[in-house]
Amino acid sequence: MRTTSPFSSRNAQAIFSKSKLPFSWSPSLPVLIPHRIRRKLRSRIRSRQSPSSSLSSLQTSFSPADTLRTLRAHRWSFYDGQYLILIILATFSLSITPFPGPFIKTAVVTLLLTSLILPITRQFFLPFLPIGTWLFFFYACGFIPGDWRPPIWVRVLPALENIFYGANISNILSAHKNTLLDVLAGLPYGFIHFGAPAFCTLCLFFFSPPGTAPLFARSFGYMNLIGVTIQLLFPCSPPWYENLYGLAPANYSMPGSPAGLARVDLILGFDMFTSRFTASPMVFGAFPSLHSGSATIEALFMSHAFPRLQTLFIAYTLWIWWATMYLSHHYAVDLVGGSLLSGIIFYIAKAKFLPRVQKDKKWRWDYDFTETGDTEYGYALADFQPAVPTDGDEWTVGSSSSLSTGTSSPIDEAQSLWEGETLASQSDTEPQR
Repeated sequence: MRTTSPFSSRNAQAIFSKSKLPFSWSPSLPVLIPHRIRRKLRSRIRSRQSPSSSLSSLQTSFSPADTLRTLRAHRWSFYDGQYLILIILATFSLSITPFPGPFIKTAVVTLLLTSLILPITRQFFLPFLPIGTWLFFFYACGFIPGDWRPPIWVRVLPALENIFYGANISNILSAHKNTLLDVLAGLPYGFIHFGAPAFCTLCLFFFSPPGTAPLFARSFGYMNLIGVTIQLLFPCSPPWYENLYGLAPANYSMPGSPAGLARVDLILGFDMFTSRFTASPMVFGAFPSLHSGSATIEALFMSHAFPRLQTLFIAYTLWIWWATMYLSHHYAVDLVGGSLLSGIIFYIAKAKFLPRVQKDKKWRWDYDFTETGDTEYGYALADFQPAVPTDGDEWTVGSSSSLSTGTSSPIDEAQSLWEGETLASQSDTEPQR
């Protein structure tokens, strides 16, 4: 009787024909191509053929059903308290501001809620909520009655300035004035400062890991929101007040002052800063300096994404520091306070939520996975693990799965639509439906 060996040519052909390789590469290819190049090729092919391509894509759905479905699947946690705080501040601001009227307020709130229900607009407006709340709260501060506010501290900042630095640095820097210095100070303080956040957001959106841009937007908004709250609870007079009134007691009926920016208006030939700063809703908001805080948090995020340009970003922050003191808008201690606030917020975000930059990736579309955690400062959560579906949730500050592995895996169709716009999310996109 003739027996057939299980390792005969026919059986071997039948067995191995069932398992097909995804690529028609010859067996010698791994030997010819270095491991690093093969890994890069697999990453590129996987990003185009697997659901991970949704990591860098944008949501185009107009269906509110997608939003409601994912909201029902949301796992609520104490991190969701951030939205309660935003609602309280927004309600307070709406109730205390006489302008605009009730009809316009209702229309704005309706449009905002609609933008949060539609997936195509939610991916942009949800990270913008802290910024929008800050802007509206700052505007509403001008309508808070003076008897609701704490007394104004006039002597604290000059005293701290002398204790820490031995002199009033603002007065020293502004002692010698000329047109060139006025222009050099007016550019960052009055112009670049207001356009820099949008510029940084665009750069981070295109050239950094998915999820960096919405994280920057939230961090920027919360930094300014905390700063305005401190200014409201701890009102302090700026250097221009000391130059005009000395150390005399201040009250909330006093108008603001453009200080050195009035000279910039004379150079421009029209009123661009004088009327705006005179009617400022936060006249005694010297500490902390939000100009310094904004420049610092921009420099930190941009240095994270573009480490080779770190010197440039530091120089911009120092430029802002000099301009604020030369124009008599802030003491040096105000600048330190603003930068310290931004540093705390950035390093909390970096330790828990900020995606790491992969040096071989240039565009957001090159990423098929992201990793979170900061190994350099001992905050690493874990090394990269093989990609498995996660249940990231846009409403929360941190997803349990992403925090436990330190990674953001490619997103499949069953994943929550809310992935991508949170402070904790590693993607600022949503999967296509």
